[in-house]
Amino acid sequence: MDREVLKKVILDQHEIIKKFSIVPREIRLEKNINYVLTGLRRAGKTVLLYGLVQKLVSEGTDWKQIIYINFEDERLEGFTLKDFDDIVSLQAQWGGKGHFFFDEIQNIDGWEKFARRLSDAKEHVCITGSNAKMLSRDIAERLGGRYIPVEVPVYSFTEYLSASGVPYDTDSCASTKGQAAIRASFDDYLHWGGFPETLDFTNKRQYISAVFQKVLLGDVILRNNIRNEQAVRMVIKKLAESVKDEMSATRLAGIVTATGCRTNTDSVLSYLINLQDAYLCFPIRNHFSSLTEKEGIQKRYFSDTGLLSLFLVDKNPLLLENLAALSLVRLYGHESVHYIKSSKTGLDIDFFIPSSGEVFQVSWVLDSLSSTREIMGLVKARKLIEEASRFIILTYDTESIIHMNDFDIEVIPLWKWMLK
Repeated sequence: MDREVLKKVILDQHEIIKKFSIVPREIRLEKNINYVLTGLRRAGKTVLLYGLVQKLVSEGTDWKQIIYINFEDERLEGFTLKDFDDIVSLQAQWGGKGHFFFDEIQNIDGWEKFARRLSDAKEHVCITGSNAKMLSRDIAERLGGRYIPVEVPVYSFTEYLSASGVPYDTDSCASTKGQAAIRASFDDYLHWGGFPETLDFTNKRQYISAVFQKVLLGDVILRNNIRNEQAVRMVIKKLAESVKDEMSATRLAGIVTATGCRTNTDSVLSYLINLQDAYLCFPIRNHFSSLTEKEGIQKRYFSDTGLLSLFLVDKNPLLLENLAALSLVRLYGHESVHYIKSSKTGLDIDFFIPSSGEVFQVSWVLDSLSSTREIMGLVKARKLIEEASRFIILTYDTESIIHMNDFDIEVIPLWKWMLK
């Protein structure tokens, strides 16, 4: 590799990072820990690294200690595994402790050998890569536990507000004007999701559709050598239409087959794993199911409501529940969020957090029918779930306290709950 070209690539990247305006994220990266960032495409992995670089420099690190390389730079065409030594040599020539940041490193065959060697040499290294070749379950095997994997989600609601320049402090939430701005942003966030770059696009649907096609074709179809693209697309469509319902692969295969698209249970089960690996969707399990049932019959939600909106028309209740699922998983982690459905007891609870004892129902509006259904579900939960201690109905805009005989039910708009 021509070292002058390599040097120019690094210095040009420095200029890009210097000028980049960073929206603070709720993900905290320690400055001397080695990370590999995974997650849905366009969720903001690269910008997180930019923020870490800016923090290092603000604390006294010299720019020549920063080695940031994006391996999608066309000037690096022909770069091979042996050329990584030129990076180390160049950093040694510049002096000081090096901080290595590698974007889209999966483009170089054998990259994991170099990454392991740098880590073993006690160097500071952070890596991102596209999901097509770097999925979270691959990383542990490839890097041998030397790096901490961090899944980067799309913006949370508070991050979205910050990026939009909408204040959400106590006074803003209390004032008429401030609350109106927050709720307008919530409507946008609910329908168009949290991809950071959606804020830069007037035609948000077009942008989200482009991201979806990239993920579907690159991270699902091509990566897994899937030949039946129509079946995968139909599986996604049917998942979107039934996002509130628990679903087995067998049932989903039957629904897809009924549309005239040929598939089978094994294929659908494989597609669901592929979609989860690409961070398009994620499962939530029934708290009271057996281990076998937990893996077979699940609810599945989309990793961004903007993606879900591509498949729905006038389905606000589905978007609201999907957003509630996203928010709970962000707060408690994938393994801590469950739903409850039991034909034996009649329990039907949208979300349950065993560690905190919180029981959630989600309802777009609380009319007489929905109010009775949601309240009775929580009354049953109070009687039958020993760990249950807090009962909440998340709504679009209704807020109240429902006093029962021996407990209270909190009715909270989802936007307000997410700010808390």
